[in-house]
Amino acid sequence: MQFAKRLQPLQSNVFADMDRAKAVALAAGRQVIDLSLGSSDLPAEAHVIEAIAQSLHDRSTHGYLLFNGTQGFREAAANWYEQKFGIKVDPQTEVLPLIGSQEGTAHLPLALLNPGDFALLLDPGYPSHAGGVYLASGQIYPMPLLAENGFLPVFADIPAPVLAQSRMMVLSYPHNPTAAIAPLSFFQEAVAFCQQHNLALVHDFPYVDLVFGESGEWGKGSREAGEAGGERITNAPCLVPSILQADPEKSVSIEFFTLSKSYNMGGFRIGYAIGNAQLINALRQVKAAVDFNQYRGILNGAIAALTGPQAGVKSAVATFQWRRDAFISALHRIGWNVPTPKATMYIWAKLPSAWSQNSIEFCTQLVKQTGVAASPGAGFGKSGEGYVRFALVHEPPLLETAVERMAEFLH
Repeated sequence: MQFAKRLQPLQSNVFADMDRAKAVALAAGRQVIDLSLGSSDLPAEAHVIEAIAQSLHDRSTHGYLLFNGTQGFREAAANWYEQKFGIKVDPQTEVLPLIGSQEGTAHLPLALLNPGDFALLLDPGYPSHAGGVYLASGQIYPMPLLAENGFLPVFADIPAPVLAQSRMMVLSYPHNPTAAIAPLSFFQEAVAFCQQHNLALVHDFPYVDLVFGESGEWGKGSREAGEAGGERITNAPCLVPSILQADPEKSVSIEFFTLSKSYNMGGFRIGYAIGNAQLINALRQVKAAVDFNQYRGILNGAIAALTGPQAGVKSAVATFQWRRDAFISALHRIGWNVPTPKATMYIWAKLPSAWSQNSIEFCTQLVKQTGVAASPGAGFGKSGEGYVRFALVHEPPLLETAVERMAEFLH
């Protein structure tokens, strides 16, 4: 058989490569401590599960779900967004349900790029951002993220000929894999740049809640008692900004949110796009050609998550902060001095000099010899070489065991 050329750049995937390496280690009898995949091990909240469970017995939820049937979810998303960031959102034209933010970032290039057009992507960055561009037969211009720049791109370094052929820029802060955060001033610069060069500005925002620190600069809020004895967020302070706070008119911007991280619903595959009505409509056209919406019961669970008690979100953040501190302390004890990240569920660690140009081999040998699985920085882009990403998806005792095994490997 002959296959499309667009499949060629999709043959290498950091998660698939590590999955094969883990399988080899398991076959050799190793106990694998998997820190390679950012899939939360925490459960969804009971009131979310209950909403889904109740839906199963409702025969009206068993059929296809078209756009108009998602209105309740879209309204919940718009209200959640307004409460969190103070941005008015029209649930009819500015919100679109998605099968996770990954689906949105992968499908949007099909609506924006003609063959040969450029997309400006973060390097390192999340693999689906590049995958969607390749599927649209577009070209990628990687914007290097360097530690000396706080892992933020330098827009002035983008060549004019590339800009002339560019149609979109993709950002994502808090950032996977570097765990960097971006201030509102950076987003304001990005919006102005995209307005000047007629670019769609895409912001992937899965880690909006997984931020560690004091009260935020970008929002004021209060808490009030919620149903089921929990807390309900009303204009809750957020420690990181939304792109739409820099573009409140939604002139060029679209943002993607997923319930996978904040609400531990990764396996339920539910998220949404929010922002510029034209971009939302274009993505909706692509989505209509590819799939219907998820099972209505999952949307009912998502509504319960967005509108119900928020104590679970606070608990998840506290858990990941506890794990972060334990893992960083353990790394420091073995002489691996890694900065403490302010956000996400990841540790972005600069490799020892012996491995500084071969992160893939480091991760391959690490899991082979110790059973500890991590993600090589090179798998996220050229500028990720020399780093490794650890996902904090286990409790501290197991994280500390992983570090002990790594100490033996390194010495």
